[in-house]
Amino acid sequence: MSPVIVRTIDELRLRVRELRAAGHTIGLVPTMGALHEGHLSLVQAAKDDGHKVIVSIFVNPTQFNDKKDLEKYPRNEAADVALLEPLDVAIVWAPHVEEMYADGFATTVSVSGITDGLCGATRPGHFDGVATVVSKLLLQALPDAAYFGQKDYQQLAVINRLVADLNIPAKIVGCPILREVDGLAMSSRNVRLSEKGRKTAALLFQTLSQAAEDIDSGKSVETVMSRSSEALLAAGFEAIDYLEMRSADDLSPMTEFDRPARLFVAAFLDGVRLIDNVVVKGR
Repeated sequence: MSPVIVRTIDELRLRVRELRAAGHTIGLVPTMGALHEGHLSLVQAAKDDGHKVIVSIFVNPTQFNDKKDLEKYPRNEAADVALLEPLDVAIVWAPHVEEMYADGFATTVSVSGITDGLCGATRPGHFDGVATVVSKLLLQALPDAAYFGQKDYQQLAVINRLVADLNIPAKIVGCPILREVDGLAMSSRNVRLSEKGRKTAALLFQTLSQAAEDIDSGKSVETVMSRSSEALLAAGFEAIDYLEMRSADDLSPMTEFDRPARLFVAAFLDGVRLIDNVVVKGR
């Protein structure tokens, strides 16, 4: 059955009230469209938890620090809705920019500390945009739970922090990264890769996984990071924003593997910025 497409906050809140009056709980899956199997796995997770699902489709302009990147972001609402139809999604929340950011909008939600490094260092204002729009989505839909992928692990940490700090009554659920057969993390940006670039992109996960194994085996973190960066550049990646080991808890930098950790990478290929992360498992 086709989901109901809602464009205004008033209608969204009305339909949410109707679902609650019928005894349902609400699961929200925030997206920027260009849906793929990774997004659909979030919808399925929300359904598995027993919720009626709202999927938001909104390309949020305030989290793009590069206007060209915003312009290139893929948009195909009809295709997105078609993918959602078999999953019995209750509502597609697809507001226009003017509905989300009305005239005179002057409020920004900013989370400090965990936004300082990684993507926050090279994308000024990005996480302010993320924190603001996610706060709005949570307050608009008032879900019982909201579902996010762990590919954007720093984003997930930001959202967990803001929900705790602002006492927003929604459970935040981080779901595993969904990958292509060759390991590449599913992303809406992958469609912008050339055929050759798409093959090369698989090396991102492979290199990161090997680095995690090397660190777990006791090799120097600095040496492993340096060799991994060299390998990616030699393979054809144009530039590396970062390749770092960080604490899995608070994203603080780590030079020694002495607590739960993850490796994080952001690199450019075919002019497309790809990100990924993996757990350093330990023994």
